Amino acid sequence: MRVLMHCTFQLENAKQCMIKWGQHTKSTTRKFRQYYQQLANKLAYIYFMFVLMSCAPTQQERGVQSKDLVVQWEFQSQSEAVLRPASVPGCVHLDLLRNNIIQNPFYENNELKQRWIEYENWEYLTEFNLSSKEHSNQHIELEFEGLDTRADVYLNDSLLIKADNMFRSWKVEVKNQMKIGKNKLKVIFYSPVNYYKDQVNDYPHRLPSGCETVEVQVGPFIRKAAYHFGWDWGPRFVTCGIWKPVRLNFWNKSRIKNINCSTIQNNGEPVSVEVQVEVESSEEGKVGIAINGEKQDVKLDSGVNYVTTTLEYSTHDLWWPNGFGDQTLQTIHVELYDSLQTIQEKSIQYGVRTIELVNEPDSIGTSFYFKVNGEPIFIKGANYIPQDVFLTRVTDEDYEKLILQAKQANFNMLRVWGGGVYEKDIFYDLCDKHGILVWQDLMFAGSMYPITESFRRNVLEEVKENVIRLRNHPCLALWCGNNEIEVAFNNWGWQGQFGWNQSDSEALWEGYQSLFQDAIPRLLKKESPLINYVSTSPLSNWGKAKNFNHGSMHYWGVWHGKEPFKNFKKNVPRFMVEYGFQSFPDSTALSSSIGPDHFSLDDTVMKNRQKSYIGNDLIVLHSEELFGKASSFSDFIKNSQKTQAVAYKTAIKYHRLNRKHCMGTLFWQFNDCWPGPSWSVIDYYKIEKPAFDAVSDMYRPLVAFVELINDSIKVTAVSDQANTAFVTLTLTAQSDNDQNELWKKQLDVSPNGSQVVLFKPLDDFEIQTSLFQSICIELESSDQYNFSDTIKLHQD
Repeated sequence: MRVLMHCTFQLENAKQCMIKWGQHTKSTTRKFRQYYQQLANKLAYIYFMFVLMSCAPTQQERGVQSKDLVVQWEFQSQSEAVLRPASVPGCVHLDLLRNNIIQNPFYENNELKQRWIEYENWEYLTEFNLSSKEHSNQHIELEFEGLDTRADVYLNDSLLIKADNMFRSWKVEVKNQMKIGKNKLKVIFYSPVNYYKDQVNDYPHRLPSGCETVEVQVGPFIRKAAYHFGWDWGPRFVTCGIWKPVRLNFWNKSRIKNINCSTIQNNGEPVSVEVQVEVESSEEGKVGIAINGEKQDVKLDSGVNYVTTTLEYSTHDLWWPNGFGDQTLQTIHVELYDSLQTIQEKSIQYGVRTIELVNEPDSIGTSFYFKVNGEPIFIKGANYIPQDVFLTRVTDEDYEKLILQAKQANFNMLRVWGGGVYEKDIFYDLCDKHGILVWQDLMFAGSMYPITESFRRNVLEEVKENVIRLRNHPCLALWCGNNEIEVAFNNWGWQGQFGWNQSDSEALWEGYQSLFQDAIPRLLKKESPLINYVSTSPLSNWGKAKNFNHGSMHYWGVWHGKEPFKNFKKNVPRFMVEYGFQSFPDSTALSSSIGPDHFSLDDTVMKNRQKSYIGNDLIVLHSEELFGKASSFSDFIKNSQKTQAVAYKTAIKYHRLNRKHCMGTLFWQFNDCWPGPSWSVIDYYKIEKPAFDAVSDMYRPLVAFVELINDSIKVTAVSDQANTAFVTLTLTAQSDNDQNELWKKQLDVSPNGSQVVLFKPLDDFEIQTSLFQSICIELESSDQYNFSDTIKLHQD
C-alpha cells in the first residue's frame, strides 16, 4: 500500500513538472512525457498486483488459526432429558451444582449421597456458526484437549470420535461434515461403572484397583485419574465432562506441529542446543523456515517433515534449579513462510541445561541421585497431587500461589504423582520459571492393568502425546513409569488377595513388563532420549534393612508399620521418594464443609472424612505422646499439626545429615484436593500448616544439626550452596529459665556437602547436665541468615 501511494505521488509530481516545463523546448517536453508514461505503466502494474493480492486469502486465512468454541453449552442426563446450562471446560458435578441440582459435594457426607451421578450417562450439546471464509480453508480440525472419559462425539449427527482416555487429546478432520452457518455438536459421556463393568466381570483375572472400595472396581480398565475413584487421602467423585478446551483449527497446505529442543553438549563453551521442527504438510511443496532468524529453504513431502538446526549458548546462559543459580530461559522462535507471507509462527521457552539420574552400583549399594549441568544436586521437595477433585476449578492463580509456596519452602523438586493427571502447561511453565524440578510419574498407580492390545495402543498414544507436550521444559527431571506397582506385586500379597495362581501371576507380570520395561522405554528413547526413565517408584521396599542401600524408597514404617518417629534416624535410604504423617486442616478450613455438631472423631461424618484405615488412631497416639491429651477437638487439631511438624523435621534432619548416603527427600504430601485430614502441609484452601514452616526451615540451603551420640555432642554443617559460606556457630545448653554457651566458632562451610565441625564428649563441656533440658546449635551466616536445631539432653 505504501508503494502504491508513493508511485501515485511521483506520478502527480511528474505531471505538474511537465505542465510547468512544457513551455520550454520540445526535447524537454518529450523527456518528461516518456518519464510520465513509465511511471504510469509502473503504477498500473502495481495497482493490478495490489488488486490481485487483495482477492487472495489474508495471512490469517492462508495460515494457521484456531477458534475456541466458547459458546453456550447445555447438558442433560439421558434418563431425565432436561437441558440445563453448562460450562465448558467443566464437569458434570460442577454443572449440577451451578444449576442447584446438588449441594456442595464436599459438605459433610454429600460424597456418599451423590454417588448416583457416576451411574448416569450425560449429554453435552451446543451449536455454533461457521462462516464461508472459515469454510474456505483446506483443512478444518475439531480438537478436544480433554474428554473425561468414555465419550462419543457427534458433529451434525455424524459420529466422529469415540474417546476412551482422559489423558489424551482428540482431533479429527471435519471439513466434509461442516456446514456454512449453523453446526451442531453433541458429546455423550457414558457411566464409567456401567460401561466397564462387563469388562471387569469378563476379564480372566481380578485386578487390584488403587484405593477403590466399591464392589465393581473399574479403575484399571478406564484411562481416568485414579484418585477420582477415591484414595487414602481423598473422596470418591467419579467425574465426567469436557474438562479441557475444545476448538476448531484451520490450516492450509502446511503447519508447524511440534518444536523439540535438546541440550546435546555442555562440557564447555559454547553449549549446543539442537532444535528440531516438525512440519505437517498435506502436499509437496517448498517453504521457508526461520529458527531464531536463521532461514533455510525446505522441500516438504506430503506428511510429516523434520527440519533441524543447532543453536549455541554461553555457559552463563544455563538454567539451574532453585537455590543453585538462575532460571535463565531462552526464546526459541520458529517461522514458517512461503514466497508471499508468513504461514505460521510459534515460540517456546527453553532452559539450556543437562540433567542426569545416576542410578548405578557403588560402594554402598545402588546410588540414586540427580546431576544438573554436571553438578550433583541434593533434592528437597514433596509429592504433588491435583489441587481439586474437580480439576476445572483450579485457576492460574492457584497454580502460581502453590509453586511460589514451593519456592518459598526451599523446594527444588516436586513429584507429580501417578494417580492424578499430567498437569496443565502452566504448572510446568511456573516450575521452569521458579526452578522447581519435576519428577513426572506416568498416570499409573497401585493397580494392575488389562493385558489387551487395544489398552496397550491407547496408553502408548497417551504417553507419546504427553511426552511430546512436556519434554521441552527444563524443569523435567525424570520419567517414572508408575507408582508402587512393582513393590506391591512383589510384597503386598496381591496373589492371595485376588486369587491368582502361578499361571495368572506369570501372565500379569509378563504383561506388566511388556508395557513398563519394554514398550514405554522404547517410546521414550525415541521421543525424549535425554531424560532418564525408571519403570516404577520405589525401586526398593522398606521391609528389609539392606534395601535402604539401594535406589529409591517409599518408607512407610512410620505410619503403616506403626513405628516411632525415632526410626526415621536409622531408616535412611539412598533417595526418599515418600514418607509422611497425617494432620487435620485447621478448624476454619474444616468448618467450611463440616458443621460444628460433627467435630468429634467418633462422629460418622468425621469418620468418613478420614480415608486412611489407621489415620485417626495414629494421630491420637503420637500427638498424645508428644503433647498430652487434647482438651477439645480444636486442640486435637492443633496437636495433630504440631505432631506432623515434628515427624517431618525428624525425617528431614537425618536425610540431610546422611547426604553422602541419601541424596534426596520428597515428603508425602505437599497439597490437598479437598478439606480433610491428610499428609499435606498445605490444605485445600492453600492455608499453610505448621509443618510447612518446619520443612521450609529444614530445607534451608545452609543448616547445622546437633546430635547426642554415646554421651558426645556432634555438630554437622550441611550446605546446598554453590559457594563457600562463612558462618558463626554457637552451641548452648538450655533450661526453662537459663542457657549456657558451651562453644562458639566462626568457620567456612564448604559448598554442596556436609562436614562435622564438632565431636566432643559431653563431660568436657564442664556443665551440670541435670540443670539443663536441651542442647541447641545456632547458625548465623554473614548475610544474617539464621538456623537452629535443638535436641533433648535427656533422651526418653
